[in-house]
Amino acid sequence: MTKTAVFTVLSALLLSQAQAATTVKIATISPLSGAVSNLGVQMKNGAQLAVNEMKPQFAKLGMTLSLVAYDDQADPATGTSAARRALADKSVLGMVGPLTSGVAIPATQAMAPSHLVAVAPVATSEKVTDRGLKNVNRVCARDDAQGAAGGNFVAGTLKAKSVYVINDKTPYGQGMAAEAEKAMKAKGVRVVQSEGVTAEDRDFTAVITKVQALKPDAIYFAGLYGQIGPFTQQLRAKGIQTPIVSGDGLDSPDFIKLAGQNVSNVYFTSLAPSLSVVPAAKKVADQYRKTFGAPIQGTGIMAYDSAKVVLTGILNAAKANGNKVPTREQVEKAVRGGSFKGLTGDIKFNASGDRTSAKIYVEAIKNGKRSTATTLNITRK
Repeated sequence: MTKTAVFTVLSALLLSQAQAATTVKIATISPLSGAVSNLGVQMKNGAQLAVNEMKPQFAKLGMTLSLVAYDDQADPATGTSAARRALADKSVLGMVGPLTSGVAIPATQAMAPSHLVAVAPVATSEKVTDRGLKNVNRVCARDDAQGAAGGNFVAGTLKAKSVYVINDKTPYGQGMAAEAEKAMKAKGVRVVQSEGVTAEDRDFTAVITKVQALKPDAIYFAGLYGQIGPFTQQLRAKGIQTPIVSGDGLDSPDFIKLAGQNVSNVYFTSLAPSLSVVPAAKKVADQYRKTFGAPIQGTGIMAYDSAKVVLTGILNAAKANGNKVPTREQVEKAVRGGSFKGLTGDIKFNASGDRTSAKIYVEAIKNGKRSTATTLNITRK
């Protein structure tokens, strides 16, 4: 090999190393395929909007910013595998997600030793943050707040005297149902049945037969829209108009497609707002439609806020590091200890990674149309 050739090879290697050193990525882990892919795609796209918006700020520091999206299919094993792939990519300095609590719990545990920070938009199980991991944060309220809000709605607004409780046997569904039951029992509501069904179940003949026999004033179903939609359709097909109350797992327009276009008497607590209650999101919503050809949903708004937190944390850590690419541990500390501005308000985390001030929105579906019934403020120290 000639000296010129050696010089060319060395120059190419040095250039490659320089480029690698200035590449910064954030990742998303969410279901991009499967029964709840609508929410997973919203999460990825919301994060992508924030990346697109903040690229110029990174460029000023000589950094090229991009997003890498992993499909977890709402499966814990697949999600944990995705987290390990993200860990192996040293240019990934932060994570938005995972979407579901069932994936978030094992995936963030795998990430913790490497200090890869995660900000979850809508993972609600208390176990997500109660494990004392320094790398885990979330911008939404928790199941203990959301479940209680749903239970109080059943007892207070619906004035139900009896309720049939169902959960989908996931950490999300079990935690939500337990908190809702606790709140309803405290208000004197009688739980006529409390049972779990596997998240894959779509034939609810046996459950509906029991509902017909027990005649509850309300049904509380803690699960996801891909399952509660068919349940609602089958229940209404039997002529049963009992109110159905759920959590944010119902927060998707695909629920109405599955339940029936004119579905009514359905309520759910949501940790992600509709555009009608977040005027600040209009510009982002317009950009979302322009970029992705679809309307933004609440999950997209929460993902945008989550990504802005991660990206601002990286920038703050970089500036504290002499405008150089920070380490994952530096980013982890910058996110947990920082104060941020989001579409959903000010964002700051407590020592566990929970947002100190969050909101819960109670949504109602009537004749296939959704509207916000009320907004609750949730604070944590």
